[in-house]
Amino acid sequence: MQVAIPHSIGRDEARRRMRANTHKLSEGFPGGMAEVKTSWPTEDRMDLAIQAMGQFVTGTIDIEDRQVILNILLPPALGFIEPIIAGALKQQGQKMLAGPGEG
Repeated sequence: MQVAIPHSIGRDEARRRMRANTHKLSEGFPGGMAEVKTSWPTEDRMDLAIQAMGQFVTGTIDIEDRQVILNILLPPALGFIEPIIAGALKQQGQKMLAGPGEG
């Protein structure tokens, strides 16, 4: 599953905001039911490991000049709710990219 989140803040500012707001990733899951681990193997790529409701999901976030691209590998058991997950990821990504007073 791929979710693109457009932005107009430039790659450097998008990277800074993503790094500063990684704690917001788990806020998309109700009741703190997710454990989210992140790492930065390169300057413009964040790796994700998410464990929630007995499922383990991995993915990446790639930071580009005009968009941030989330790539998530969903297990077959979650394929039927892909649109819901995509919407939640897009919303959380927008919150992570928002500046003070924007999100």
